[in-house]
Amino acid sequence: MGSAFDADRFGMSSNHTQRHRNVGVVAVEAVEAPEIVTSAWIDEQLAEVFERCNVRPGLLEELAGIRERRWWPEEMRFDRAAALAGEQAIVAAGIDRGKIGMLISTSVCKHHLEPSVACAVHHHLELAPGCLNFDLGNACLGFVNAIHLAATAIDAGQIEYALIVDGEGARHTHLTTIARLQAEAFVNADVYDEFASLTLGSGAAAMVLGSLDANPQAHRFVGGVSRAATQHHDICVGDLDRMRTDTKALLEGGLVLAGEAWGASAEAFGWQEGISWYVLHQVSSVHTSLMCATLGIDEARAPLTFPLHGNIGPASIPFTLAGVQTEIAAGERVLCLGMGSGLNASVAEIVW
Repeated sequence: MGSAFDADRFGMSSNHTQRHRNVGVVAVEAVEAPEIVTSAWIDEQLAEVFERCNVRPGLLEELAGIRERRWWPEEMRFDRAAALAGEQAIVAAGIDRGKIGMLISTSVCKHHLEPSVACAVHHHLELAPGCLNFDLGNACLGFVNAIHLAATAIDAGQIEYALIVDGEGARHTHLTTIARLQAEAFVNADVYDEFASLTLGSGAAAMVLGSLDANPQAHRFVGGVSRAATQHHDICVGDLDRMRTDTKALLEGGLVLAGEAWGASAEAFGWQEGISWYVLHQVSSVHTSLMCATLGIDEARAPLTFPLHGNIGPASIPFTLAGVQTEIAAGERVLCLGMGSGLNASVAEIVW
């Protein structure tokens, strides 16, 4: 078994492709966490660490481009945050919640291994007993995967509506990372290994999908592609207490994977021109610039949320989309481009 992608065996067009016939985005909503945590504050907490490890302060803002990120109140649970966004999406969609046949939670953050986050969200939102509910986890790519899965069920006529939710929180991860670095970091590699943890943010997002027949005003979900490069499965590994990341390897591997996925499918989907909006997974200024350059994307068409919210994991794409939805004109094409540790990449198209 090889450790890397075998181009001769699989061919360079080995994307997973999905096209949907009768599915639309009925509503997409986001909820901001209320407490602002600046990069300057984090620098203050780590001042002694940076000095003894010979690390220049200010990298979170200067290099990553993240000035702020947010925290939920200490008592806020991730399922409650996800349910807040879910409630907003149901109200915005103007549908009977009893018609929601599938609830998918894609939250990376969980207070426990079982039961699923979806169980609690289902309860909070008072959804019907017949509403299938479960978690779908694929690092930061989970929400996009869930859109495809829910769309498949709608196209098949199995459900009328699907609700996808995500609630992420970085308070615990930030505080444990800062405390550990204060106690254990003595060389610059100790800091850089956990640098990505400090770029994380908190927030929630949700989306309602339904058939275009029943919701002609909905935004048509065309479909998209996914591609894996799982030889990189060990370069970003984490839990709520600690995330260890080889940032350079993650960036380089992600750019190669994105380029391969794009190169194998952009022409077939007509993505080389006519795209008005690129909603990227929000990581950092370096990641955004290099991703746009790799794919030949106009960076001015890629709205940003990371400078004030950080990396909100799988919530970042719907969170960003919700923030600009009133600016998108009817008929404009929107590409959602996601990347998840592991590595997996996905591109999904919505016609507004």
